Amino acid sequence: MAKDITDSGPPPAASLKPDAIGFVDALVIGLNATSPAYSVAAVIGPIVVLVGIYAPGVMLASFVPMLLIASAFYYLNKVDQDCGTTFSWVTRAMGPWAGWLGGWAIAMTGVLVVGSLADVAVTFFLLGVGLDGWADNDVVRQVLTVLLILVMTAVCVIGTEVSAKVQNVLILAQVACLLAFAVVALYRVYAGTGTLDAVDPRFSWLDPFGAGGASLTASLLLGVFIYWGWESAVNLTEEVEDSATAPGKAAVWSTVVLLVTYIAVAYAVVAYAGTDYLAENAAEEEFIFALLAEEAMGGWDWVVLLAVSTSALASTQTTIIPASRTGLSMARRHALPAHFGRIHPRFRTPDVSTWWVAGIAIAWYLVLYHISENALFDSLTALSLLIAFYYALTGLACAVYYRRQLTRSVRNFFLIGLGPLIGAGLLAWLLVESVADMSDPENSYSGVSWFGLGPPLVIGIGIVVAGLILMIVWRLRAPAFWSEHPSVVDPDLVDGKES
Repeated sequence: MAKDITDSGPPPAASLKPDAIGFVDALVIGLNATSPAYSVAAVIGPIVVLVGIYAPGVMLASFVPMLLIASAFYYLNKVDQDCGTTFSWVTRAMGPWAGWLGGWAIAMTGVLVVGSLADVAVTFFLLGVGLDGWADNDVVRQVLTVLLILVMTAVCVIGTEVSAKVQNVLILAQVACLLAFAVVALYRVYAGTGTLDAVDPRFSWLDPFGAGGASLTASLLLGVFIYWGWESAVNLTEEVEDSATAPGKAAVWSTVVLLVTYIAVAYAVVAYAGTDYLAENAAEEEFIFALLAEEAMGGWDWVVLLAVSTSALASTQTTIIPASRTGLSMARRHALPAHFGRIHPRFRTPDVSTWWVAGIAIAWYLVLYHISENALFDSLTALSLLIAFYYALTGLACAVYYRRQLTRSVRNFFLIGLGPLIGAGLLAWLLVESVADMSDPENSYSGVSWFGLGPPLVIGIGIVVAGLILMIVWRLRAPAFWSEHPSVVDPDLVDGKES
């Protein structure tokens, strides 16, 4: 691994455990971080409201910028196997100010979503085992949610190998349950035994421009959300075998697997339920799967409830990983206080930053939940701003970093330059559209106004302002990170060889 000049000072007393997991483990973690069952359940209703039967096409179109940005992650990881990913790469390519903001965005996405994921995992598990009364009790659900976050954080601290083993079990359960639902639903559609207004599947559903207009833009924003999280595999780059290539490949392949899974499930859901039923129940968000499971599978509906629960449970753990590793990377570059860079001498994991992420996520969850449950959903909507920002920043950083070798081959031009730039441009466009959409309070989940704006936009602006203030304060107190030159690796070289 090439040494960066910003890695000044003595080496840490301990380092992350190298070769702790392999390619398959990294791939599984990348898949679980997206929470496939939960994600598709949460967005399928709203997407159908926007584009009708063309929901599978929207999921296909949303895949394009994700694949292009995944290419950027792959090539940047080849020259810098740093667990800080976007923070480290953007710092090298574009300077410390942009790099710091990229790291802040990654850390805050974990804080925003961990509590909600754990809450969904708890709720669907209780429904799946017949404890509906517990699921309806706010106090019980919140206590169990906090306990679950603490348990999954402890798993992350104990070791990457343990985390990977847990993830392998959870992804198998999740995929098996999703496939069971898809097979049963499609079988009943073709057999004519469905209980809802079934629609025969058509290849034309894959046309993302079928609905067109503003509906396409809004649905693409939701589509980007369901793919978010695949880069968790790259945050483990220092702990994966063949760290120069395996994490990047795992990130790319995870987006492809997600594409297949999402389209298959979308076809099954739309075909079995029909667009009218999904539109009428869109407000149920992730609970749409609970309704469909009862309709399609009868007494076996617990299978789908288990899929959503394990999906959210797995993502609760894997979402902590990018935030904690980014905190570690920022601390050892002197961009955050040094104690965030502590590595547990026995477990070889960033225990301090991991527990900090969990603690802030718990506080965020409890505060917003007591404001209103709608505020919690609005905070998830605000995720799209941060996701689009740091993904676009990474794509731009890739083209800037490799700018001197983009014309050396067709592959370089398209995979390292043009592709990531197009991905960054698409996400920047979606970011602007998202801000415009969120400025109208009527477009928020709660439908209320905060300072004349939609709550998601206020939350997003608040996070950005808080990051800017913290960055400036730390710049004044500890200027080392900003005073050091960020780039020493020759961008003409990849792994010491001409590209």
